[in-house]
Amino acid sequence: MKRFPWINIILFILTFLSTLSVGALHEGIDLMEEPSKIYVGLPFSATLMLILLCHESAHYIFSKRHGVEATLPYFIPAPNLFGTLGAVIKMKSKINTRNALIDIGASGPIAGFIISVAASIIGLYLSKVMPVPTKEGIMILGDSLLFLGLSKLIVGQIPANHDVFLHPVALAGWIGFFVTSLNLIPIGQLDGGHIAFALLGEKHLRLSRVLIIVLVILGVAVFEGWLLWAALLYFLIGLKHPPIEYSEIPLDPRRKMLGWITLAIFVLTFMPVPIQIF
Repeated sequence: MKRFPWINIILFILTFLSTLSVGALHEGIDLMEEPSKIYVGLPFSATLMLILLCHESAHYIFSKRHGVEATLPYFIPAPNLFGTLGAVIKMKSKINTRNALIDIGASGPIAGFIISVAASIIGLYLSKVMPVPTKEGIMILGDSLLFLGLSKLIVGQIPANHDVFLHPVALAGWIGFFVTSLNLIPIGQLDGGHIAFALLGEKHLRLSRVLIIVLVILGVAVFEGWLLWAALLYFLIGLKHPPIEYSEIPLDPRRKMLGWITLAIFVLTFMPVPIQIF
């Protein structure tokens, strides 16, 4: 008899509350003074939770489709700028073929990416172009190729000393792109690591080692956060991917195409400098 997923539900509720609080704070609400106005954070929270839920649900559905036992998503609340560290599912049995590995690894990022694109488009239409404040401590979000392209298409040319002040839905879409790009880095057992292992086999380990070095260089040169991410990947998650049982079964053309699609998504969503504080 399966246990009722109390932990999953409690973590979901806590993550909803943490993202709701962060959404309200981004809108200038002082929750210590006006706790009843926490609802102002709902557009941000609902959009971000939907992106994460679609991402992890796609992993779960394709795991089940390929006979891989997996848990329901575990959402991770956090007291950071986003209110969460994302969500994960845990696989309890082996993935047998490279085709299954591609399906499971690519489904989540693609599902989350689609919702993030929709959120970014809707949110950018609702965003405003305003003068950049001159005070210190202003947080400037970096642009991926895709988000920059959508901004130019929807918002248009931005005057000097002005910037786009993102609507909460657009901010959630931006975070969705950021989370997608982090997951698609082809290292270890990240989603991108699953896909790279399916495509490259044992060569994936060499690629992981090279990319860790690249992350360290980026961390030293442009954004210190990459040093932390490299350390987490190297020491906590690991660079080596577990073997699959029937590695001799070749990838079919559709799965190879999925691999190229996820590579394109990674290139379009990656941000060398995600956040700057002026």
